Amino acid sequence: MAIRKSQSNLRAWAVLSLMAGAAIALWSSLCLADIPGYPSSIEAYDSREVAMLPRYCIYTQLFRERVPGGNNPAEIKRWGAVMGDTFDAVHHYCWALMKTNRATVLARSQQDRHHYLNDSIRDFDYVIERAPTDFVLLPEMLTRRGEALVKLGRTTQGVADLQREIEVKPDYWPPYGSLSDYYKSVGDSAKARELLETAISFAPESKSLKRRLAELGQAATREKVAPH
Repeated sequence: MAIRKSQSNLRAWAVLSLMAGAAIALWSSLCLADIPGYPSSIEAYDSREVAMLPRYCIYTQLFRERVPGGNNPAEIKRWGAVMGDTFDAVHHYCWALMKTNRATVLARSQQDRHHYLNDSIRDFDYVIERAPTDFVLLPEMLTRRGEALVKLGRTTQGVADLQREIEVKPDYWPPYGSLSDYYKSVGDSAKARELLETAISFAPESKSLKRRLAELGQAATREKVAPH
């Protein structure tokens, strides 16, 4: 009798736990990721969000069916020739960019920022896992995923992505800038400066890199003159 009662209690606790988990998931879906003035889903393809994307996005799968001007056979064929078979998966990269933009530009709370960044990782992964090593967008995708991971506090993975990108295409400067920002944030100014100087050797006209380097110099000057 005692055994049956114990088993009944365990089943009751299991049911309650499942109900609690479902309630938490429902609460999270209702409370997270609302951007005032924007649709609840990126798949509404709001024109303001689409305008922030690279032009090729409107010709990718699903986008072309919903975005004005996207169902253009000539452009679809042209971008398919540029990107090869991976073009069939690039709509996931465009979704990842939309979610990143929501996180970094539109979201008003840390909770919503993390929601969209976490969601973006799945779409980055989808394309990266299907892309050959010579895919034209791979350097950019690795950089953007690395930046998102660092923003989420998953710095080991994020830094690894950025370093992998430097190995894949050493003359592509954006990951150097992002890595420099990370090392600056953890107080390693020497490493941050080294990365910027390498990046500037590839892109000497980059205003973004020059601004970062100038800010490092200003920070070093302030440290020298600060009273101890």
